[in-house]
Amino acid sequence: MKKATLDLNRRISASLLRLRVKSPFFATLALFVRFYPRATIPTAGTDGKDIFYNPDFLASLPPAQLDGVLLHEVLHAALLHVIRRGSRQRQLWNVAADIVVNGAIAEQNCFELPSGTIRDPQLEQFSVEEIYELLLQNPPKNCNCMWDLLDPLGEGNSLDNARKAALEAHWKAALQQALTIARASNQQGSIPPGLQRELGTLTEPQLDWRSYLWRYLVRTPNDFAGFDRRFVGRGLYLETLEGESVQVFIAVDTSGSISDEQMGLFLSEVCGIFNTYPHLTGSLYYVDAEAYGPYPLDAKEIPKPVGGGGTSFVPFFNRVAETWDAQTTGVCVYLTDGYGTFPPEPPELPVLWVVTPGGLPLEQFPCGETVRLLSV
Repeated sequence: MKKATLDLNRRISASLLRLRVKSPFFATLALFVRFYPRATIPTAGTDGKDIFYNPDFLASLPPAQLDGVLLHEVLHAALLHVIRRGSRQRQLWNVAADIVVNGAIAEQNCFELPSGTIRDPQLEQFSVEEIYELLLQNPPKNCNCMWDLLDPLGEGNSLDNARKAALEAHWKAALQQALTIARASNQQGSIPPGLQRELGTLTEPQLDWRSYLWRYLVRTPNDFAGFDRRFVGRGLYLETLEGESVQVFIAVDTSGSISDEQMGLFLSEVCGIFNTYPHLTGSLYYVDAEAYGPYPLDAKEIPKPVGGGGTSFVPFFNRVAETWDAQTTGVCVYLTDGYGTFPPEPPELPVLWVVTPGGLPLEQFPCGETVRLLSV
């Protein structure tokens, strides 16, 4: 083994020992990766399982920065940032993932990253998917990003389902072991809040908001009243639609938190559902501190938004209570960031909150079902 390679291996081993002293949680995750030199990459990167580094770059780092860079790559791998990208823009996704990882490292106050490393304290509290959506609306002008999320099978390729599942299982086991060791070391509280949210994203079942919206709206009237879904397989599903309808009341928060792209995407999806299922009838409201409407829903022409003031959810539900025909089934769908005044009592009708990226944590909604508006 060449002396230079041996020296780098020793430096990596020393870094992992320092990591063990500073954070048993992070050190445990680092045990699940292997480190390989690769002169063709400028700095360091990960394919989702292993870590690759440019020998000259690593040799140039002082010990504190070496620790930070290696931890940076370990977290990218452990948080599945490579395979969670899907079809999203590669570079913008890399920026979003770097914001999450660098924020988590900075919160520890015992690691150092190379100068110029990308940071955005206002976004670090969100998941990488949410940050990506927010960056789409306001792309960064100047960004010093290492572009370290490597394609696992080469440019333009992706993992098949079997290899993806194996990688997810690998890191799920790593995270479980790391959390167990952190608890045993009484250091679980040292895990940064931003990282805890990312961990929650990994453990919660992920369902595309479009699928969730479709499932929510195409329930039969009896579904909302406790319809026994076992009958669906016996051909009784369509029979329940005959002579029955569902009134859908849709509210779009126009207080300034919803982009035109998000609004168009959401309403076109809703119109598509209405065109497919004739038992649905819809009313659209734009809402800030007041409710404007109702407006007709037409897939060809979406009404121009009205509003721009503060946010209160109360006026919409008051209008629904006034116009809902109690002889039919009614449901509400509210597109919002979640920051506003909720009704003092839960609405009488079922509510689906479709929450924009960076919005109120889903668990803080006092009533109804919640889903995050994220692209895939």
